[in-house]
Amino acid sequence: MSQMCRTGSFHDRRRLKQQMARCWHPIGMERHLTFATLSVQDGVRQIMNFSGKIVGVFSFAACLLLATLALAQNPPASDTKPQATPPKPEQQTRITIEVKGGDSQMPVENASVYLKYVEEHKIKKNKTLEMNVKTNRDGIAHVPDAPLGRALIQVVAEGWKPFGRWFDISDPAQTFKVHLERPPKWY
Repeated sequence: MSQMCRTGSFHDRRRLKQQMARCWHPIGMERHLTFATLSVQDGVRQIMNFSGKIVGVFSFAACLLLATLALAQNPPASDTKPQATPPKPEQQTRITIEVKGGDSQMPVENASVYLKYVEEHKIKKNKTLEMNVKTNRDGIAHVPDAPLGRALIQVVAEGWKPFGRWFDISDPAQTFKVHLERPPKWY
């Protein structure tokens, strides 16, 4: 290490190459740290500082654009008050299902009533939904928020034959009458 590597003049490329060749000896693999060179991190910092400034300018421009659009959407205040339109009530559906059974048309209490329908989607796969309610002492079951359209109504009660049929629900307050029969006797 008796020889010292010096850069000398940066303008003289030949001298610089010769000095670098002396510093990078293939056998010794010694390198002197006297050269003033840029590292990779310095280049990355410069790029990051530059890109940070660009992002800042673009975000400021986007904020200004959004502010002008928000101001453009609000109409100027006038002396006349606009007439407020009354809100339309949403159409609530409530299906009533009357379950009676036997020859005497007696109400069937505590029967499980299933309402199944298909929720259709244009992009996704269609979804089958199911609602379950029970009948009261009068044999009546109310299904709130039932969709309009085609639906499968199934009734299952202990001691009665199961019932199932497709119905078209067209009225928001529609009533369906279901008649159950006794199962045949097995001997």
